[in-house]
Amino acid sequence: MTRSTPRTVLHRAAGSFAAAGLLAAASLAGAAAPAQAADTPVFTFGGPAETALHPYPESGKPKSSKVGITLYNPSEDEENGGFDGDFTLTFDLSGVAGVADVKIDGEASPDCRITGTKAVCEDWGIWPGSQSAADFVVTAAKGSENGATGTIKVTGQADGATFTPFTTRLTVGGPDLVMERLPFKTELTPGDKQQAPITFANRGSRDADGVLLTLRYSRGLDIPQRYSNCEYTVDDPDLPDFGWTTALCSVEGAFEAGATYTLATPLTLEATERAHYDTFLYGIHENGAAQRTAQRAGAPFERGTGGVLKAVPVKKGAAARSTDLDPYDNQQEADFRTENTADFVAYGDQVAGSEGSFVTADLGFRNEGPAWIGHIRSGEDVATVDFTVPQGASVATKPESCRAVTADGQYRENRNTPAPRYFCNTSMTVRDGGGLDLRFELRVDKAMVGASGAVTVRNTFLKNPKLPFDPKPANNTAYLILNGEGGGDGSDSGGATEGGDGGSGEPSTPPTSAPDPEESPSGTSGSSTSGGSSSGTAGGSGGGLASTGSVALIASGTAAAALAAGLVLFTAARRRAARHT
Repeated sequence: MTRSTPRTVLHRAAGSFAAAGLLAAASLAGAAAPAQAADTPVFTFGGPAETALHPYPESGKPKSSKVGITLYNPSEDEENGGFDGDFTLTFDLSGVAGVADVKIDGEASPDCRITGTKAVCEDWGIWPGSQSAADFVVTAAKGSENGATGTIKVTGQADGATFTPFTTRLTVGGPDLVMERLPFKTELTPGDKQQAPITFANRGSRDADGVLLTLRYSRGLDIPQRYSNCEYTVDDPDLPDFGWTTALCSVEGAFEAGATYTLATPLTLEATERAHYDTFLYGIHENGAAQRTAQRAGAPFERGTGGVLKAVPVKKGAAARSTDLDPYDNQQEADFRTENTADFVAYGDQVAGSEGSFVTADLGFRNEGPAWIGHIRSGEDVATVDFTVPQGASVATKPESCRAVTADGQYRENRNTPAPRYFCNTSMTVRDGGGLDLRFELRVDKAMVGASGAVTVRNTFLKNPKLPFDPKPANNTAYLILNGEGGGDGSDSGGATEGGDGGSGEPSTPPTSAPDPEESPSGTSGSSTSGGSSSGTAGGSGGGLASTGSVALIASGTAAAALAAGLVLFTAARRRAARHT
């Protein structure tokens, strides 16, 4: 089984996906770390509790296995929870001398080296969640006996951080549990159900004393059964991740070498009303306290209250023993495409201020479902919020996830002055009920009545703005209105209703003395450096549509005169607040 998650894969090789990667990284992150001072981050190692090695052959080369060690950062702050320092990991190999030969998987672990009985890896940066720490290729040592065993001890060191030590065991011979692939129907509609008769074999050199079945499925799928010998956990819905549900099922019995087993009662896999692109991973290991602790990875689990999940033999006897004791065959996975939609609704704001003042604007979008959207395989961002700054204003601070562009949506060389337009990408997931909330601070450079800037949620590609899953494009655009007339409740800054022109607020007479949007207004004190706040599923970068960027301006002679006299200063009701009620 591999040890990388989508977050790890994006760190190692942008956009690539290791075929067996999701399950082990999330589940093998190690035991919970002891309590430490609040200002000292604690990182936890994980990996397989034990790896079986194929006995050294009488002739020919020994068969290799892989051991992957992960590193887990428990921070829930996706933006600021990373550790941005150097760190060193040390692997004490003396415990497996005479038992196993250990080499570094150079492609997966380029920053590691082995000297004598010690391996050292040096790297920089530990992001929230689980990431790969090192991968080793291991074989039984020449002269080792069946049953010989030893351990590799893992420690870490960094200024300003603490690492929880970890130990993994290598044993010559043992069970080789192999999960068989199931022939799922993968094109679904919400509500579809199908059976999952999990089947596995022991192709090793000894029996397995109990097995640990691990099931992991993304947000749009469900297995309604909750067995009493299984424990369950669901990802925090406020975190920008895939919304995994994980089940660990301890199945008792002696699972004989050479035999194949299946569940006594098949599981039921269901596509829920929020399904769209989803993944189901199912794996098998020999059961044991160390394996269960490693798989829990410190997450809170609750035991089911239903019947007992059992496995029964389907074949016995002289099945050929496998020559592959590689733990990668412990897991299978299936991807599903459910015919479903998600309605992304943009929201804007109304703000007001006198010339020279600073105002704060909240804008973004919500996913009103029913589907969640996740690019599990590619890791690409789901969508972009495209914000055009109202005339007469300039951006003083912006969310970290936003980048400045020119008025027509092109790359902008000058990053030291406010820009006329900003692209803000989501992460690779947007949950149903979630979205992207952005806060900008603007300086009012020239007071104009009813200047507005479009807020559009769209595809990330410059030439392909349509969101393929969204059936209501009319509400993908809203407006940020600056010094609007009347100061109502802010409802006219939100997304348009279906069949509209893509936004609310009709264009009217432009204000006078409109500044060039590509020039930094004189007398501004702001810049395009990061600031404000960005929450929801913010993160990543991407291209953007060169949308019209039109400015809807609502002019009134009475209001203009009042504004010129300094009499129109109001606090606008936030449409965003209304959306959260």
